[in-house]
Amino acid sequence: MISGATAPVTSNPPARVKYLIQGLASEETREQSLDVLCKNRLAYGNLAVLLWNSFGTMRVLLKIITSAYRPLLSDGLTERAVTQVCNAIALFQCVASHPNTRIPFIRATMSVHLYPFLNTMNNERSYECLSITSLGVIGSLAKVQDPEVIEYLLSTQIFPSCLRCMEVGKTLSRTVSTFIIYRILLSEKGLKYCFILAERYLSVSQCLGKLVENLTEDDAENLPQLLKNIIGCYLRLSENKRTRPQLSSYFPWKFLDHKYANIIRSDPKVLADLRQLVCNLRTSKSCTIHCTDEPPTSSDSPGLSIP
Repeated sequence: MISGATAPVTSNPPARVKYLIQGLASEETREQSLDVLCKNRLAYGNLAVLLWNSFGTMRVLLKIITSAYRPLLSDGLTERAVTQVCNAIALFQCVASHPNTRIPFIRATMSVHLYPFLNTMNNERSYECLSITSLGVIGSLAKVQDPEVIEYLLSTQIFPSCLRCMEVGKTLSRTVSTFIIYRILLSEKGLKYCFILAERYLSVSQCLGKLVENLTEDDAENLPQLLKNIIGCYLRLSENKRTRPQLSSYFPWKFLDHKYANIIRSDPKVLADLRQLVCNLRTSKSCTIHCTDEPPTSSDSPGLSIP
């Protein structure tokens, strides 16, 4: 059996990694090899290349991932199965993140096999774990801002899957899925994709609005990043002057409450983006004042509220 304790430790880390990768081929050693590789994936700098180029390894990982499809539909996922699938997806993310394997990964359309985990309406712990881990793979692709990657993601209809996660997921999955939408919108092709159909644009803006309406302060760790992603999405959407009035009608102005401004106070860029967003949506001549105000103090008006 291969485990963290019994796998041969040599002075040549790649040799140990190759040994563990070979262990994925056998059902007897697969679970232990998968666990060790996943836990140490950040320590093995060339792991992605070895995984991608090792004969049959990606097929094994794909088999582990797809084995969860049927139990996913019947609520028959065990904790052990979820752990194995999440470990396999984490290795997918390793491959998707590496500059030498990213493009081959997307050209092989590997990430589409994760979409069933994004499209479930169940947000119980096991499903949320699968969803977050899968979103991590897509997020690793989206943050690179490679035109080929963005075009690939758009071709796989990632928008509806992310919007679904934003609606039914918990704070972390909402944060990552909103990040993916934001990174796609940062590209001109992604922004054009959003506006090319009125229904698509409305779906995104309305989903962001619902996300704001359902914000809670329970998850203090992830809330600042979620707010940053929401502001980024709205700011990009507001750059389209033609649809600004419509966006303004959907924008949840409660987002400008003191409590949210205070959460992002420590990040000047995000606060500046929020002020710019308000400028884009306002029609009053006082907009310039609001855009140049200093960050508010806890006892002052945030200078962002709409009268």
